[in-house]
Amino acid sequence: MTPEQRLLDNLLDMQEAALEAISFVSGSTLETFERDILTQRAVAMTFVLIAAAASRILDRVPDVASEQPGIAWSKIKGLRNVVVHEYETLDWRLVWDTVQNDLPVLIAQIDQLRHPHIQGE
Repeated sequence: MTPEQRLLDNLLDMQEAALEAISFVSGSTLETFERDILTQRAVAMTFVLIAAAASRILDRVPDVASEQPGIAWSKIKGLRNVVVHEYETLDWRLVWDTVQNDLPVLIAQIDQLRHPHIQGE
């Protein structure tokens, strides 16, 4: 597998996990999410998957962070440690906000990386 294909695969992993997180909370409200431990754990796992893929990207293609500064690579990578080591104190409102507001943006950014369009088309 070429380095470019590995990058694309990891970007796809990030994008799919983000889409899963959004689908897990679809039709829910913040209040129902705060009471739904199953959905909380599912969403937390998608955060771990997103962070793991971002970590692999940064390890293999370290220049991607400077080439794609619009993506908060180091924060995403650090998200794994927060979820794994501070799970009992996660702020579920912040998790909800991240799923609702940040993940759709991340999905769009990844889509642009995976499918760059030629200027003017």
